[in-house]
Amino acid sequence: MNLKVIIVDYGLGNIRSVQKSVENIFLKSDIKGEVVISSTTSGMKDATHYILPGQGAFKSCIDGLKKLDGMIEELSDQVLLNKKPILGICVGMQLFAEQSFENGVHKGLGWIKGEVLKLPKKNLCLPHMGWNEIKCLNDHPITLGILSSHFYFVHSYYFNAKISKNILATSNYGIEFPSFVVDKNIFGVQFHPEKSSDAGQALLSNFLIQK
Repeated sequence: MNLKVIIVDYGLGNIRSVQKSVENIFLKSDIKGEVVISSTTSGMKDATHYILPGQGAFKSCIDGLKKLDGMIEELSDQVLLNKKPILGICVGMQLFAEQSFENGVHKGLGWIKGEVLKLPKKNLCLPHMGWNEIKCLNDHPITLGILSSHFYFVHSYYFNAKISKNILATSNYGIEFPSFVVDKNIFGVQFHPEKSSDAGQALLSNFLIQK
């Protein structure tokens, strides 16, 4: 079966790079399918996988998502009820949290228990930008081949997951913070796989074979 991957376009995200990364996998691997960028719920039910990119402030991202008529409700149906895989990237991952404390207090989707907090400076520059290692805490098919790989980060806030089993990997920048969260079919990464060369391609490939 060919896959249909929908990248949700709510006006804030590295959408074209994500699209090209997934298309590159379809071109060079045995995984086949199509990538659709969408800002409407049309065709959402036909998708096999969803990607929620994100760039900028939490409030801007959640507000952008809310402005897409029926999008949160449709995503909730497909992800929470129909159990289709979704990947949140950077702020897209943070939107899975219950709330964020970035420039005030803002409610998230609440799909994974936790909150979004600011990284402590500790004599380090913010945003945390550049290559950093992820350390996988648990075995999971999505981490095959990337157990201690380096990925590209750009962020000042992190997802403080409340339940330890939801933390698939951590990274260190002043503190040890969750950089990869999971809850069944819901996957979130603080880093940018679309900017992370071979490791990023491996992670996206692993995501695409999740069912």
